[in-house]
Amino acid sequence: MAVKKRQKTLSHGRPPISKPKERMTSERSRTIIRTHHRLQKEHAAALKRGDLKLAEETARAIERNGGIKTYQAASKQGQAKDRGGDSSKLLVEWLQQSKVLDPKARDRRSTGNAKLRCLEVGALSTKNEISKYSSAIDMTRIDLNSQGPGIEKQDFMERPLPTCNSERFDIISLSLVLNYVPDAVGRGDMLKRITEFFRKSSVPTETSESFFPALFFVLPLPCIDNSRYLDERLLLRIMGDLGFTMKLSKNTSKLCYYLFTLTNEPRVTRVEKKKIKDGPGMNNFCIIVE
Repeated sequence: MAVKKRQKTLSHGRPPISKPKERMTSERSRTIIRTHHRLQKEHAAALKRGDLKLAEETARAIERNGGIKTYQAASKQGQAKDRGGDSSKLLVEWLQQSKVLDPKARDRRSTGNAKLRCLEVGALSTKNEISKYSSAIDMTRIDLNSQGPGIEKQDFMERPLPTCNSERFDIISLSLVLNYVPDAVGRGDMLKRITEFFRKSSVPTETSESFFPALFFVLPLPCIDNSRYLDERLLLRIMGDLGFTMKLSKNTSKLCYYLFTLTNEPRVTRVEKKKIKDGPGMNNFCIIVE
């Protein structure tokens, strides 16, 4: 009898944790983030090959770079007003445009219906824009390394699957999380797993709320427009096969934002690693669905 392969957790191969220092420059924070992502991928690849010596060396290099806490500090500074801001501001803007939140009365739903439930994966703060709507949205925040009270320390890939609607969510925020997963198969597994956590019939299908249940999805723009193995067309095909329909999108100079609605049951599909374009300076970001 075939043994079911256990899904890898986000914390798979995570190195020790270092403590962050004082506020850093934007150049230093970008360097820390890029270096951390590169070393983390090298670490996961070494573990996958069974090269424990290289894995240990890479873990030490990650520690010298500051570890997960310094990486999180660099990411958190990116949410500061003087560093480009908080990605949940766009989610709130889209909810207001869709008449779900009342833009004239913060902390209140425009329809007066029951509160929405939102799961924020990779939460860095309890004071971001969407957290200001506590009377309209019940927030559940999780992260591998909690930044403080209000954020549960939890690996999403190990979060128990919901057994009832009260454990499911109307909105899931996945902002700059998928690019942290070190391997392409793990990214596909995460997207498949997300579909299990939505309340599929919790919100009336009114015109103003037709995009629930919703996935707020953010990636670095180079993952889409400068990858050899992924572009927006392929991303939308992957999301469509998983049952999602894109409702809204926006690109900035650094990030791409999407609002997907889960409209259909996921289809059994496979997406393999296949080069779709090439050129100097392109990256190898990829999503594999098995």
